[in-house]
Amino acid sequence: MLELEGLSCRFGETVAVAEVSLRVPEGQMLGIIGRSGAGKTTLLRMINRLQEPSAGAIRFHGQEITRLRGKALRRWRAQCAMIFQHFNLIPRLDVLTNVLMGRLFYRSEMASLLGLFAASERALALELLERHGLLETALKRAGTLSGGQQQRVAICRALMQEPRLILADEPVASLDPRNAQLVMDALRRISREDGISVLVNLHDLRIARSYCDRIVALSAGRVVFDGAPDALTESRAREIYGAPDEESPAFETSHPFAVV
Repeated sequence: MLELEGLSCRFGETVAVAEVSLRVPEGQMLGIIGRSGAGKTTLLRMINRLQEPSAGAIRFHGQEITRLRGKALRRWRAQCAMIFQHFNLIPRLDVLTNVLMGRLFYRSEMASLLGLFAASERALALELLERHGLLETALKRAGTLSGGQQQRVAICRALMQEPRLILADEPVASLDPRNAQLVMDALRRISREDGISVLVNLHDLRIARSYCDRIVALSAGRVVFDGAPDALTESRAREIYGAPDEESPAFETSHPFAVV
């Protein structure tokens, strides 16, 4: 179980995240919603220790994550895989090599520099690509793929890390509806079939309602809602997002990718 206790982050006088306390059981798909600037990205970056907390504690199965340093911290970042909005692939390298990059923590520095990977690692990478419908792209340069394909390659790379937790920061924000659906389907499948907790920042409330077991809403860095998707009513959502404008989510209860 992932536990956050009083987790806070300040940038000078600005409070980005304020005293967030959560417990996330294994295999849960948790959607984190809120307006831009609500603290969603900072929260995920603190869990992965890409951003140092100003106060509070992060624990995973009882281990104090906020105290990790050196190799132990690098191991945590391998176990706590991040998926970013803009994929972070190496466009000039082929898809298979990009996926294999997820094994770098487990390789020696020399092996990493030479791009030496074991046959078993290559087999696992190909298995993951096949599982996510990308096997035919294995030898193509990553930069030639569509955005949705690149994000699924990024998911395969994350799985190569053998993660115990996946953090996805707006993974579908730049994708068209069909590719967004494929990416969200993949994340939900990982949560349900592999028993890996997935924390995903989302802007579209309909996607959060359709895919997540639980929704947490942030406003000004604080948790203002924590519950089942059905409990997040339209009136409650409007309180979280404010008056309807370009920042407001869609409130329809239909599936976000339904053909109308």
